[in-house]
Amino acid sequence: MKKLILTITICLLFFSASSLRAAGNSPAGAVYAKGDFRLYGGGKTARIYVDSNDYEVVKTAAAALAGDIKLVTGGRSAEGGAASLSNNAIIIGSIGKSGLIKNLIRSGKIDASRLKGQWESFIITTVDKPSPGVASGLVIAGSDRRGTAYGVFELSSWIGVSPWYWWADATPEKRDNIVIRKGAYKFGPPSVKYRGIFLNDEAFGLNPWAAKTFEPETGDIGPKTYAKIFELLLRLKANYIWPAMKPCTKAFNFYEQNKIVADRYGIVMGSSHCEPMLRDNPDEWPRDGAGPWDYTKNRDVI
Repeated sequence: MKKLILTITICLLFFSASSLRAAGNSPAGAVYAKGDFRLYGGGKTARIYVDSNDYEVVKTAAAALAGDIKLVTGGRSAEGGAASLSNNAIIIGSIGKSGLIKNLIRSGKIDASRLKGQWESFIITTVDKPSPGVASGLVIAGSDRRGTAYGVFELSSWIGVSPWYWWADATPEKRDNIVIRKGAYKFGPPSVKYRGIFLNDEAFGLNPWAAKTFEPETGDIGPKTYAKIFELLLRLKANYIWPAMKPCTKAFNFYEQNKIVADRYGIVMGSSHCEPMLRDNPDEWPRDGAGPWDYTKNRDVI
């Protein structure tokens, strides 16, 4: 392993799906049949479309999908606006944010009735002639920003990209042809609203590795490391994290970019049992002249 797997306490993740698939029974295959969506074949890759008005996390996920397709096929999928839609297009969008998704709902080409008002839900569906000049579409529509991103990474898993591809060097098998079987697949809402991890005891591994190897410019667990952690969370359909907080690590809010990265990935920040009032006391409690962090001895200052 080139990279260190996170030392973490993991909460159980639950995600209900109305279209259940047995392990290994992905809707992605290699042999095309009428009505299927050809994602990759003959050296050509379907173009990815995301509305410029959509959420930042949706754009982030779409860019990751383009990289995943290249990882599997060697051919990177181009991204662009409506004017650049090709004969085969992967159309990604959130209800209420994507104009093309709105048009598909209005025309009856996709049924999003079970998505409206739902938490972190999505559909993936093949659509014939979704837009003028587009013969075949694979539509990923989400009820909200994370729902859409989860749909994008669900497609990544279908084509063989593990959520752990980067952290555990889980290299996917190369594929010469990828088709998505005709149909509509609906997921969500999740049975547990907030699902995530605690970066526990990072002094044993994650902090030294980030500080000395991956992010020496901060010498710490900073925005570059958190971006990779947040991507992993989205790929696992998680949404929540308690950040690292040992004395060896600066407080999460010490780095201005950390909160920007968290929002870009749509991750909800919380705090652990050691951080009352969302404070990282080992780092944020004044070190000089403030006295001990002990209410029985230092009530007035605390």
